[in-house]
Amino acid sequence: MSEELLVNASPTETRTALVENGSLQEVYIERLQRKGYVGNIFKGKVVRVLPGMQAAFVDIGLERAGFIHAADIAPLGEDGMEDRNAEVEDIRNIVREGQPLVVQVVKDPIGTKGARLTTHLSVSGRYLVYMPQTRHIGISTRIEEDEERERLKKLVEDAIEDTAANGGSVDGGFIIRTVAEGVQGDELCADIPFLFRLWQELEEKIKTSPVRTAIHEDLPLFMRTLRDLVKPRIEKIRVDSREVHGKMVEFAQKYAPEVADKIEHYPGERPLFELYSVEDEIQKALETKVQLKSGGYLIIEQTEAMITVDVNTGAFVGHRNLEETIFKTNLEAATAIARQLRLRNLGGIIILDFIDMKDTEHQRQVLRTLEKMMERDHAKASITGVSELGLVEMTRKRTRESLGQVMCEPCSVCQGRGTLKSAETVCYEIFREILREARAYNNEKFLVLASQTVIERLLDEESSNVADLEEFIDCTIQFQVEGIYSQEQYDIILV
Repeated sequence: MSEELLVNASPTETRTALVENGSLQEVYIERLQRKGYVGNIFKGKVVRVLPGMQAAFVDIGLERAGFIHAADIAPLGEDGMEDRNAEVEDIRNIVREGQPLVVQVVKDPIGTKGARLTTHLSVSGRYLVYMPQTRHIGISTRIEEDEERERLKKLVEDAIEDTAANGGSVDGGFIIRTVAEGVQGDELCADIPFLFRLWQELEEKIKTSPVRTAIHEDLPLFMRTLRDLVKPRIEKIRVDSREVHGKMVEFAQKYAPEVADKIEHYPGERPLFELYSVEDEIQKALETKVQLKSGGYLIIEQTEAMITVDVNTGAFVGHRNLEETIFKTNLEAATAIARQLRLRNLGGIIILDFIDMKDTEHQRQVLRTLEKMMERDHAKASITGVSELGLVEMTRKRTRESLGQVMCEPCSVCQGRGTLKSAETVCYEIFREILREARAYNNEKFLVLASQTVIERLLDEESSNVADLEEFIDCTIQFQVEGIYSQEQYDIILV
């Protein structure tokens, strides 16, 4: 499998795309006016404590206050380290209104919700995540081989002991990241002194900074790409900005020298994302319907509470029998669903409505295909079995807005419903409003302002109803098209 990373950079926006075998799998967008905050550390102020929810709101200087649950507030022992065995206390015993609180963003503001916060602070390096308030050493669950896990853990433990033997600081713990798999000891442990120094600088900043201040901001997207997305199987990183290319090479030479030679500047006149058909794929990812190669299709709908995915056979009729047709459609759908969840960055509770399968072996194979394809996902996911109704429940970790939320906004006409009142419905609303106005006012004429579609229906299909209404209220009704009106908008003027 060949994988490439594409970086499209402009003064106002940076986009990164992960392409596997020519097919777009993930896309990340960071805009100058609307950056993400995950990983950023703030010195905030508690503005409201909610005992009934065991939570508090913290003002960190953003448009909306952040939200923190009591379980996300680390109880510290006398040595300044987290007490991992402590029970969750009443929120009123932990924080009070007006109290300064150093927090880190774990989930970006999404929709009307503020950022999700924690006091379990950490800073990230290339291979390690440093946790200054705990002495625990953890390893990414995606590193599965026991022998490799033990090797990496011992390398970090030995490096901490060496640092202490040379008079250095050894406070804090680490999480070994997935990208550390297979790396040599020198590369892995180079993160340790860097992260120690970084945290010492942040400690000083915390002491001197006022509340509602950003203490630490994560790297810009193009540098996070090198830190988080580059794996050994990445063959090439193509960048269409000479300036960003230079910064990425400089960053790679310092922190990830094995990657530096893979970074290429793309000088072509044809846009980089257009060359790889990424623009077309992004447009398709904003649509509700996803066409499958067999002729079947998916319907993906995002709501406030959950994501639903409906699988349909569509034009696919198969070659043998109905059960085989359903099985093949569901197999293809399982692969497509895994890709769409990554591409659209859909998270939270996800309900998959596969076509009902009677054969339990078919159910098992479809579920296994879905699980296998989700293994490539960077976000943590959990999948249940197939229910009696043919539904699969799953969760996918959501830390930032979905692709649709980043690129789109609710329709100003339908207000996000996805449907409009029919012209017929609007006509009957107009009739009712005219009747109400006729009872309230004594006048001889009404002027109806509405959209082209509604006016055409009033003058055509509803013309007899209009005549009956004029006779009933003993008034003349005139009509005027307003080009800027949506189908649901209308005004009735007393003339």
